[in-house]
Amino acid sequence: MKSNINIEVQLDEDKMPETIEWNAPGGGVDDMQKSKALLLSLWDGDEKSALRIDLWTKKMMVDEMNDFFYQTLYGLSDTYLRATRNEELAKELKQFAKDFLKKASDALEKEEQG
Repeated sequence: MKSNINIEVQLDEDKMPETIEWNAPGGGVDDMQKSKALLLSLWDGDEKSALRIDLWTKKMMVDEMNDFFYQTLYGLSDTYLRATRNEELAKELKQFAKDFLKKASDALEKEEQG
């Protein structure tokens, strides 16, 4: 069985992402879905290295990026736990995600005030 995840990125005149859309027909997401940001990581087992694609549109606000990173880090802790069964490190990653969001939110608030 084969399944596809399709990602379409429309670039502006400066070759920056203007729109990001995706679908996954085999996963029940047939219609293209809009997104403001994308973080994609792939593991190259031969090279023992991570390959990344990090994209976001100009419409992605800093507060949204803070939430996006928080939710990504928090979710990665669950993935890490399922993959390794290392409860202690998964718990630490969740706490890091919470601390990150607090610091990011405080920094944004300070910037907006000042």
